[in-house]
Amino acid sequence: MTITLLITDDHPVVRDGLRGIFTADQGFEVLGEASSGDEAVALTQELRPDVVLMDLRMPGSGGVAAIAELAKLGNPARILVLTTYDTDSDVVPAIEAGATGYLLKDAPRDELFRAVRATARGEAVLSPAVADVIMGRMRAPAPEPLSRRELEVLTLISRGSTNKEAAKQLFVSEATVKTAPRARVRQARGEGPGGRRRDRFRTRTARELRPTGSSPPTRPRRRPG
Repeated sequence: MTITLLITDDHPVVRDGLRGIFTADQGFEVLGEASSGDEAVALTQELRPDVVLMDLRMPGSGGVAAIAELAKLGNPARILVLTTYDTDSDVVPAIEAGATGYLLKDAPRDELFRAVRATARGEAVLSPAVADVIMGRMRAPAPEPLSRRELEVLTLISRGSTNKEAAKQLFVSEATVKTAPRARVRQARGEGPGGRRRDRFRTRTARELRPTGSSPPTRPRRRPG
């Protein structure tokens, strides 16, 4: 049985290379190529391939958005992510959006062929590096709940207060305000010292993590001077 493919990547040289690899094998047929997420959705709807090879980071609509849109449309094509990125911020959204597999571009040809065949059968495919990312995320200890005071500090900061203003409003030292967000945001998000998604968490804190029945702290008014 011939497996039909759609290749999605914003780099022409990558698309040409993949097309050459697959057309050289009688078990595969390349139906088309796309250079963006939007184009991938349109061509997948039109051509109905068995498997879509999907890059993630492309100009305009990226791979994750395309995967989610195809799932929303109920398209039966299986999605095999083929990318150079293996961080949890890339892997997890792609899997959650509906990707069947996730492979890195440094995979040998035979491994790529096996992954495409498995994806066409609906089997989950993960490169070893990606599997390590997911296992590490699953093994991470659950964060301790934030205290009321820590929530107040995070809420004030997310609303634009400076450390000094937040400390004055909450009657604590400025050092307390500086320390609490950095350590607790990383813990609550399961992040390392880099805190790459700190801003996203702070927004969520202000809107969703306020203690039930409490009013949001207000910024102190500046005296006219």
